[in-house]
Parts: sequence; structure tokens; C-alpha cells
Amino acid sequence: MRTSLTLSLAALTALLAAGTATAQPEPRGETTRAEVEQRTAERFGKMDANADGVLDAADREATRREAFDSIDADKDGSISFAEFDARREARGEPRGADGARERGFAKRDDRGGRGMTRAADADKDGAVTQAEFTSAALTRFDRTDANADGTISPEERRDARRHSRHDRRRDAPARDAG
Repeated sequence: MRTSLTLSLAALTALLAAGTATAQPEPRGETTRAEVEQRTAERFGKMDANADGVLDAADREATRREAFDSIDADKDGSISFAEFDARREARGEPRGADGARERGFAKRDDRGGRGMTRAADADKDGAVTQAEFTSAALTRFDRTDANADGTISPEERRDARRHSRHDRRRDAPARDAG
């Protein structure tokens, strides 16, 4: 009997986003504003599946379908545990100290993927134009560029990350002890 794992769209999106985050190493050294603009344009082009100049529900659906199809090796419309594990092995996902694989989406935080595009939606119409996407990236760049010299140094990046983590902890809702 074949055991199948049916992934919800949310879980599949998280899986895809975790793979995307893992596949893009953090830039080393200094990063200029021009480099951020170039990478942002490239990233937008990859995310805009239907090439209509807008990131919207159609692009998200196409991305989820592509992710599902890439995992469903036998093309039977379901993802077996073997197919799921094969995908993780192919990506070289690490195992935890007990030998079990770490869950990809458990390693992520709220800084990327769909949350990033949602934050970029300046007019809150559910779609993100390339101008909105670029503006959001440059706003983050400017916030990180503490001395406003047009370049983010490793120290500025580290300081921004430290402050961001502190802000998330401070703003997180209190958890009940019981």
C-alpha cells in the first residue's frame, strides 16, 4: 500500500519558500544600492510567472503548481513520503542532532517569501507592481545603510539583523504560561 502525503497549499508554499531561502546565500562583503536594484529586478522577473508586471494570486498559484509538480516525480497528482524525502535529500537539507531532518519551514522567520511581497503592496490592492517591489527593497536598504553612503557593510547588515530580532521579540504577543 502506498502512503501518500497530501500537502496543503500553505505547507507547499512554506516548503517552496524554505527552499528559495536556502538556495540564495546571503551576500558577503559590501552591497551597493545599485546591486540591490539589479537583484530586485531579477527576483521580480522570476516571481512574475505570467510576465504581466504584477505579482498576484495567479503568480502564487503558478509557483505552487510548479513546486508541486517538481516534487511529484511520478506525476500521479499526489506526493508520497518517498517523493517528499527525495526532494529534501536532493536539496541537501541537514539532519538534526538526533538524525532526523530539520523541517525547512521551521527554520524560516517572517522576513521573506509571501510576507515580503505582502509588505511591498503599498496600495494594499492584493497585487505588487515592480515599482512597489523595488521601492520596498530600497526602503529596507536605506534603513540598513546606517551611514547613508549607498553601501551596506557587513557590520551594518549585522546591526540591522540584531535590531530586527530584538524588535520582533519585543513586539511578539505574550504567551500564556498555562
